[in-house]
Amino acid sequence: MSKRFVIVGLGLIGGSMALALKGFEDFEIVGVDVSEPTLRFAREHGVADAVTNRAREAVEGADVVMLALHPQGILDFLEEHRDSFKAGCLVTDVCGVKSAVMEGAKCLPPQVDFIGCHPMAGTEFSGVEHAFAEMFQGSHLILTPREDSTEEHLELLERLARHIGCQDVVRTTPGQHDAILAYTSQMMHIIAVSVCDDPSLFACKGYEGSSFRGCTRVAALDVRLWTQLFSLNAPALVGCLDTLIGNLSAYREAIASGDREALAGKLAWSADRKRKMDLPGPDLLG
Repeated sequence: MSKRFVIVGLGLIGGSMALALKGFEDFEIVGVDVSEPTLRFAREHGVADAVTNRAREAVEGADVVMLALHPQGILDFLEEHRDSFKAGCLVTDVCGVKSAVMEGAKCLPPQVDFIGCHPMAGTEFSGVEHAFAEMFQGSHLILTPREDSTEEHLELLERLARHIGCQDVVRTTPGQHDAILAYTSQMMHIIAVSVCDDPSLFACKGYEGSSFRGCTRVAALDVRLWTQLFSLNAPALVGCLDTLIGNLSAYREAIASGDREALAGKLAWSADRKRKMDLPGPDLLG
C-alpha cells in the first residue's frame, strides 16, 4: 500500500511541490485547498494524484503533511488540526519564516514530528496556474528540526530534496534562518518596493535598464504573504534595515561631499566584498 503525502495549499509553491514530487518513492500525493477554481485547475492539469477540499480527512491518514500556506495560515492550521495527525506523522512547511512557525508547532502532540522546511525557490507570480515541476532545481533546501526530530524523518526530507532537484540540504536553527533570510530575502523585497515608491517611477518607463528591472522584479509581490513574513520576522528585519539605512547614509555623505577618492574607496570595498561572496566556498548556513 502506498503512503500518503498531503500538501495543504496549492498555490505557486504547493502546486510546484506536488508536481515535483510525482513518482517520489511510493507516496500518493494529495493536494488540499479551499479554493474551488484552484482545485479544478489542479484536477484538470494533474497537479497531484488526488485533490480535495476536506483537509481534516486528508491529514488524518497522512504519513507526511506539508503546509504550503501563508505564515498565519500555517499557525492557524496547526492549532485547528493538532489532534488530526496520526501518531508517527511528519508535519513540515515551506514558509519563509521559521521561529514563529516552530513556536506554533509546539501545540502538536509529542507523537507527531515537526521539521521546519524552506525551499529557497520562487517567482514573482502566485497561484497554481504558475506552478511548475522544475521550480526547485538547483535550489537550497533549509531544514530547522526540533531537538527530538527523528533521523528517519530528516533523511526522508533529504531524499525529497534530491528528488525535486535541490543542489543541497542545509540544517540550521530557526533563529539563524530568520536572521539570514531577513537580510538575503526580506530586505531585498523592502528595497524593491521602496524604489517603486519614488514619484519618478512612471516617468522612467521605457528607460529601464537591466539593473532597474532586476532590482524591482520582486516588488510586484503577494501583499498578504509579505505583510505576514515582514511582521512575523520584525526584530531581525528591523535590525537589517537599520544597518542598510546607515550604509545608504554613508554613501549619500560620500557623494554629497564631492570627495571622489572617499567614494571610490567605499565602492572598491563594497565591490570586493561582493566578489568574495561569489567565490566557491562553504555555505554560511551550515
